[in-house]
Parts: sequence; C-alpha cells; structure tokens
Amino acid sequence: MQSWLDHLADRGGPKYLAIADAIDHAVRTGVLRPGERLPPQRELAAELGVDLTTVTRAYGLARDAGLIEGAGRLGSYVRNAAGLPLADLTADSGMIMPPQPGFALLGQAMRDGMAKLLRAGGQSPLLQYQPSGGALRDRQEAAQALAARGMATAEDQAIITAGGQNALHAIIGTMFAPGDVICAGRSTYPGLLALARRFGLTVRAIPGDGEGLDPDAVQAAALAGAKAVYAVPTNDNPTTATLDLERRLWLAAIIRRHGLILIEDDAYGQLPARPLPPLAAFAPERSWHIASVAKIVSPVLRVAHVRAPSPDAARRLVGDISETSVMAPPLNAALVTHWLREGVFADLVARVRAEGVARQRRVAPLLAGLDHAAHPEGYHIWLRLAEAAVAPAELASRLTPLGLSIVPGERFAVDPAAAERAVRISIGGAIGHDRLARAFEGLRALVGAAPAR
Repeated sequence: MQSWLDHLADRGGPKYLAIADAIDHAVRTGVLRPGERLPPQRELAAELGVDLTTVTRAYGLARDAGLIEGAGRLGSYVRNAAGLPLADLTADSGMIMPPQPGFALLGQAMRDGMAKLLRAGGQSPLLQYQPSGGALRDRQEAAQALAARGMATAEDQAIITAGGQNALHAIIGTMFAPGDVICAGRSTYPGLLALARRFGLTVRAIPGDGEGLDPDAVQAAALAGAKAVYAVPTNDNPTTATLDLERRLWLAAIIRRHGLILIEDDAYGQLPARPLPPLAAFAPERSWHIASVAKIVSPVLRVAHVRAPSPDAARRLVGDISETSVMAPPLNAALVTHWLREGVFADLVARVRAEGVARQRRVAPLLAGLDHAAHPEGYHIWLRLAEAAVAPAELASRLTPLGLSIVPGERFAVDPAAAERAVRISIGGAIGHDRLARAFEGLRALVGAAPAR
C-alpha cells in the first residue's frame, strides 16, 4: 500500500473524506512531493477494496482544494506549489491560526452548508443587507449557544459581529471615554492595546501567575479608579494561563462588588473538551462576553457571538457596528448558525482540538527543560528566555522562515520597558508535523546557543 495511506484505517468518517484527508496530510508533510504522480483511481480502489466512485470523489476534493491536478490519461499529480503558501503566510502574519487537521472536514462542511443555504437562489434574504446586530435567526441561535455555556441570554442581548476584534472595537467605542482605565495582564492581547491607544484609554498592568490575573490586584486597581477589566480566562493570549473555577468566582465577586465592567475575550473557551464556565456566568449584569469562531474553527469566517450585559447595552453596540462595519458577513453568520443546529460546529472544534493535542505531543520532547507554558488542549506556547539566551526578536526572525509563527514578548507588553523576555509560539496553521518538529529542533538549538554579537 502507498506509504501515505498507512494510517487510513485510523481516520474516522466517510472513506472518501479519509482518503482526501490522507492526500492533504501527505502533501503538507512532504510525503507526497510536488510533481509526484498519484496511483490511478481504479488501482487505488482495488488496493483499498472500495468503489471507484469513492476514490474519484476523494481525488475531486483534493483537486478542488488545489492539492492535485489531472493530466488526462497521464493521471493525477501533486501541484507544484501545493500546500506551501498557506503555512508561510501563517508564519509571516504573526496571527494565531487554529491547527488545520486537514481540508476535508472543514472544506466539505463549508460546501455542504453553503449549498443548503443558497438553495433559495438569488431571492435568498442571505444575499441582502442584514440588520447590523445580525439576522434574528442567527441571534436566536447565538443566544441558545451562549445559554448552553451557563450564560442566560435573551435574543436581544446577543449580537453577531464580524469577528472578535470588531466586537472589541465596538465595546470600547461605546462603553468608554478618553482617560478611562482598563486592567489587563502585564502581557496581553495586542489588539486591546491598539484600541486603547486609538480611543485614548489607559491600560493598567495587573500582576498574575500561572493561573492568570490576581483578583486582589484587580480589586486594588478598582479602588484606584479603574473602570474595567479585560480577561482571556481560558488559555490566555499570550501566557496560556487559565483561571480555575475558584479564581473565576473570586474575580467575579470583585467585579460585582466594585461595579467594574468585564470584557471577557473568550477566544479559546470552547476548545477544551471539558470547558470551565465563563466569567460572565458569575457576573452576567457586568459582563461583555465575546465568543469568536476564528481561534476554534477558522479565521476565514469572521464571525463572533457577543453577549451584552443588557438589551439596552446591546442596542448601543449595534449602533456602533452600523456606523463602522455595517454588519457581519451574512452568509458566514448563517453558516455558523447552520453548523450549530446540525452539530457540525462541535465536530469541527473537536478536530481542531485533537490536532492541537497531537502537535503538542510532537514538540513536547523538544521543549523539555525549557521554561515554557502551554494549555494541554491549546496550540500556542509561551517560552521564557534566559538573559544569556538569544534575544526574542532575533529568535523570531530566525525561525519564521522555517514556517513557525513566533512573536516577541514585547508585542504583548502593557509597559514595553517591563516586557517579559519571552516569545509566543503558535503551532497552529497548515504546517505539517515533520516540518513543525524541524522548526522546534532549530528553536532548541538557537535557545541553547550563545547570543549573536
């Protein structure tokens, strides 16, 4: 049997998807190289003991995904540039991308879902402008999904936005005035820092530890005049810290006691198999909760479900969205709604989770002995560097060409002068396991080498 099909029996789901996924993985990992000829469809069907239509369908998916191309009677070949640009673009952007377990499940889910949504043709309301806060059916589904996670949500509290950053922009633009103070971790999401600069806000660094923000420090900031606290409670970006249940309850009590506004950017909260309750579940009347799709399925969709603390606050947010981005992409929002109703959304998240765990296992031996933190079901790593080690910026510049997304810690620092000597490494995106391991071998060699003059 072809070497790239050795583990075909281990792949679940329909056989044609398993074959297509195996082709995708083989191309991304270099097992199938550009220009290499795939076995004829009849021969492969006989070898696998499946119908010819099964192999034909699998090859069709691989061709549609740009991995292979047909050459008539000469057969099917791996395209010359198949699988390469996406990994490189991911590394260059500095953005965290969910691990891609294979194009098959996500691509097929998008094809099937879009086909069903567009059956009404040109008269479909999905091809028209939508209300700025999202179509009623999408808000209803968002409200149900938020309520299922422990946050009682009415449909007039749920808003559909064009991704998490769009939601954060609207929240800050409507709820804060120049000079207001927002508490955040010493290293925090750069998107928050950029918005704070734009709106003239002050971000006050709050100490924390391996379990996240220190609630006592948040209370001290509230007493000193802070108006809000920003938190990524599960798998914090960049530190990977996760607030345990006790600290969530403690922090929520402080938020309620001092009347703070909570901005809960829960980008990774749905990724664990057994997720903890969101912070908003314990302080719903004080909380803005953002649940985006980008970090748990794919950033291409540009959809987030936002829970406002009240219907009135939701209406204010919708007004800002109308003035800035008009609306979230209607087809994308409807596709997420369809996936939630059909159970496809949970399947997609589970596949991302499984791929992230597999990648963590692959690089764990290469991180042994290094000062690092990672969520067991996440896919970014916070690596602290000793004073004698290579500088974070140099490490990033040396490793990015290897396909590794790595960002110096100073990009996340609330106070650049006190930036932690660290880097955030993403093991998501389209990079294959073997290439990922080679990149981490290079990282380990650089971290252990003497700094360049």
